[in-house]
Amino acid sequence: MNDKAGSGRVAWHCTCFNVRRASRAVSQIYDDALEPTGLRINQFSLLGAIETTGPTPVSDLARLLELDRTTLTRNLKTLQKAGLIEISPGRDKRERLVSATPSGIHVMARAKPLWRAAQDQIITTLGRERWQRITDGLDALSMLSLV
Repeated sequence: MNDKAGSGRVAWHCTCFNVRRASRAVSQIYDDALEPTGLRINQFSLLGAIETTGPTPVSDLARLLELDRTTLTRNLKTLQKAGLIEISPGRDKRERLVSATPSGIHVMARAKPLWRAAQDQIITTLGRERWQRITDGLDALSMLSLV
């Protein structure tokens, strides 16, 4: 057996490889659906969290979304440059509060039905029971980082 064939089998049985491969495919479905709004799925999720929580400290948002603070800050800059969020001083010099702007709220109102259509497409394609099993499995996998 040559090394290339053996490596291929390992990749196809690797949980990380398969989760990332599926993530790219699923992200593309959402990105395509959200294209009219100019948002990508990661921006939609982040802006949705900000809209839901109201003015929130960056550190609290990072914990809520289970994101590294530097990754979150980089993603926030993109939304801020687009005028969809505002970052303002908090209670002390170190704290920064993130909130959705009226423009951000307007974009989310346009994006939510597009997101729902993509979500429905995925659920219909997989079937509700299979989709639920996959979602439950992904929730269980995400708990591994908390152990």
